[in-house]
Amino acid sequence: MKKSVDFIIRAAEKSDIPQLLDLVKKLADYEKLLSQVTASEELYRKNGFGESQFFRAFLVENSHENEPRYLGFALYFFTFSTFLGKPTLYLEDLFVLPEYRGRGIGTALLKILAKTALENNCGRMEWSVLDWNESAIRLYRRLGAVPMADWTVYRLLPPDIRKLAENK
Repeated sequence: MKKSVDFIIRAAEKSDIPQLLDLVKKLADYEKLLSQVTASEELYRKNGFGESQFFRAFLVENSHENEPRYLGFALYFFTFSTFLGKPTLYLEDLFVLPEYRGRGIGTALLKILAKTALENNCGRMEWSVLDWNESAIRLYRRLGAVPMADWTVYRLLPPDIRKLAENK
């Protein structure tokens, strides 16, 4: 049985950007995608805490002065459902340091996100999960989340976005 850990969850602030970006890099490393991280503190400052707030985040902090201080995060934003006529809370990333998993931190993050969704009158919450992340899939199913088997995520990267935008 894993030892419990005391933690708090709070909204990320501008001063947390270095720690948030560090956790994002740890997530990318876990997902074997570290080489794809091009985000910088400046970009996080501009896009999360600037004039336009394209994302929001929650940080998990160790309640004691033990190391590490930051145990995880959830980064989210709002989209809109044309069918429901309501906002959707989209969870972009949720990450808990591997050595702190199985202690209720991920569930606590999802609960605070659910409360945030309710406070914003969201019609739903959505997120993606890597097919191989079986522990996360088990957690999501246990909480009542269901996969959307009939949908496939598509992505355009900047060169193709530019090509599409400039195509006459």
